[in-house]
Amino acid sequence: MARPPSAAQLRLIEAADPLTGRLKGTERQLVALVRLGLAFVHPRPPHDCYLSPAGHRLREAPAPEPAPPTGPGGPPGTSAESAAPAAAPGVFAARTGDPPAPADGPARRHEVRTAWQGLLELRRMTNPAGEADRPCGWERAHLIPAAALALEAAGCRPASTAGEGYRVLGTPQPEAVAVHEPDAERLRSCAEALVRAGWQTGEHTEPRRRSRYLLASPRRS
Repeated sequence: MARPPSAAQLRLIEAADPLTGRLKGTERQLVALVRLGLAFVHPRPPHDCYLSPAGHRLREAPAPEPAPPTGPGGPPGTSAESAAPAAAPGVFAARTGDPPAPADGPARRHEVRTAWQGLLELRRMTNPAGEADRPCGWERAHLIPAAALALEAAGCRPASTAGEGYRVLGTPQPEAVAVHEPDAERLRSCAEALVRAGWQTGEHTEPRRRSRYLLASPRRS
């Protein structure tokens, strides 16, 4: 996302239909949300606008706590800059393992579940027959985060600062990503997780290092 949404855009997101995520607003407002990656236009008439997985995640994020008072009655050492309201909560970011990230915890696992459910809803809304068992257009346009989310939602462990794990990297092929995992058993687990998520995979050997990796691409049918 290029910049945080404005207060008016946050109100529009908050007012979306609680079940479907359908948005109401002017054409200019909706186009702005689409550009931010927080919404998408349904491909079928009447081409309504709905929250994307990032939009759902933003709506469900807790509101920032109010800033402490400043001036004579404020806590010692506060200033206008330090007491400024926190920025709008960020959208969900899939962990690709490159670069490594901190080990996860309950809050992270909740975020992943929420993002995955939002992605399944996006599949139902945008796939021609409403299938949720195969990737949608958004995933094919965002291969690396889509594959990383599928892996993390299945319980696979991305490379972290605490130890080994998978890394999802781009490839020269237009609709394929590479999944590297040093442990052979965990690499097979990654392949199984992606297949269950509607991807097709093949195991290959890296010519120089002779290490095994997965080549994965979204299944179309």
